[in-house]
Amino acid sequence: MAEEGLRQRKKDSKSRKPSKSIANPQSLWSIIQYICDCLWPSCIHKWSPLPGSSSGTIIDFSVDIPKRDAVVQAFKHAWLAYERDAMGSDEYHPISHNGSNLTEAGGIGYTVVDSIDTMLIMHLNEEYQRARDWIATKLTFDRDANFNTFETTIRVLGGLLSAYHLSGYDPIFLEKAQDLADRILPAFDTPSGLPLSMVNLAKRVGIPDRDNNGWVSTAEAATLQLEFRYLAHLTDEEKYWEKAERVMQVIKAGHLTTGLASIFMNPQDGRFVLSAIRLGSRGDSYYEYLLKQYLQTNLTESVYREMYDDAMNGVLGHLVQKSQNARLTYTSELIPERNPAGEISWRLIPKQDHLVCFFGGSLMLGAITTGAVSQNVSIPPRPEELTPQGKRDWATGLELIETCMRTHDTATGLAPEIVYFRIPNDGIDHSIVPNDWYIKGAKRGEYPPYDARYILRPETVESLFIAFRLTGDRRYRDYGWSIFSAIEKYCRIESGGYASVVNVDEVPPRHEDKMETFLMSETLKYLYLLFEDANVLPLSEYVFNTEAHPLPIFHPTIRTGFS
Repeated sequence: MAEEGLRQRKKDSKSRKPSKSIANPQSLWSIIQYICDCLWPSCIHKWSPLPGSSSGTIIDFSVDIPKRDAVVQAFKHAWLAYERDAMGSDEYHPISHNGSNLTEAGGIGYTVVDSIDTMLIMHLNEEYQRARDWIATKLTFDRDANFNTFETTIRVLGGLLSAYHLSGYDPIFLEKAQDLADRILPAFDTPSGLPLSMVNLAKRVGIPDRDNNGWVSTAEAATLQLEFRYLAHLTDEEKYWEKAERVMQVIKAGHLTTGLASIFMNPQDGRFVLSAIRLGSRGDSYYEYLLKQYLQTNLTESVYREMYDDAMNGVLGHLVQKSQNARLTYTSELIPERNPAGEISWRLIPKQDHLVCFFGGSLMLGAITTGAVSQNVSIPPRPEELTPQGKRDWATGLELIETCMRTHDTATGLAPEIVYFRIPNDGIDHSIVPNDWYIKGAKRGEYPPYDARYILRPETVESLFIAFRLTGDRRYRDYGWSIFSAIEKYCRIESGGYASVVNVDEVPPRHEDKMETFLMSETLKYLYLLFEDANVLPLSEYVFNTEAHPLPIFHPTIRTGFS
């Protein structure tokens, strides 16, 4: 890791200001090592580098100013259009130049709050001040309507907490965050402690998901913890921690022998429901937050390391596969099937959501923490610094990133929402479908299926950001620039904003009149940080929530880890 290794973290306090850039001793050591290799090769222990690593290379984490500033201009193009046409609205429609709210009762500042920490990171002071003033004077959560518990937590609560830290602890953000959290807490009032999928913020009551038999998504229930735990740390209100931790206790108690988790749970009894197992929608961030909870509290809660290691063994043992020709590494899905006799079997489906592309970077981050032999890990890590599991996860993470980049081999250079991989005896005509991966149902002359869309998603650039920070390999910056260039060419609306592309294999593209909030919260933020100096928001001091809101790593002062 940058600076002194991922495990040697500074303790966060409630009064400490965000850290400023400092010299990077790892980069200095890389230069010294390079000189020794060239001039005095006998003085350096010879080692075989890990995949994605190379010896004798100067690692340069310094800022790429032109590319970084191009991303800033893209953010301004998106934000200023939203501010002009739809300020305060939850969502923005750049083609029709208007906004909309999630409910008829009014909005809760989705776009404003989701974007404000990006402004702080990019030093957009004027834009930040206007957004901050709107939050202080116009944002209200007293809306008599149902809001998604998960989305409201990761976007709005996470955004407020990140803004509180990065602004130098402006009290308005903590005040709003605590108000929102108190309104969300009743969603956890179920027999099991698993939160209901929806919550009425004005009435402060949880609402079951009527579309899924009242079940709760495993990922959604298990992706609230970073936010509520940090709020508990800031306020000394243990109720936030206890509600979030109870969810993890329930999940651990319902442990499946494979280490995997099906995508639905029953909030009444806390048990897993027979349903699909995947790293895509409704499953993804469960695995992500196992690792991040361990990192958030400075590696003090071993229960999350154990749960993470168990889950990774399950994922790599059951879900990770290779394509039949190019041997691309991908993750598949397990679908339960019941025969007439009532017996259950599992069918492996070679389907991967774009959402899964976060997993490559996550595996690499896990490799140098849960898979590290000692407290200090080099950049990039040396083989002797990782356990066998760490080496496995590192290599698999690199391979998954390469696969995700291959899905950008489209007419637009943008990746589709969902891809399928070729498997032996799949009965597909080789003259119609490519050899390794394809977009299902994408036929010429027909309206594109949902799978063919690119909706401004961030997951691949998230992994590129992490991979660059852990290796210093500039190919990840090159990959990121190619994705940014494709977004600029095919998603940019000249009058302002960016829009989703209906079919990534169609040029010129058709657009959907919607700019997802995660463009400014995640996609452009991760691209900015990819080209920024690595001392800005170092991974040794911050953990990013699943909406890319950076939260500081801290040493907990209350009893944790199911104690």
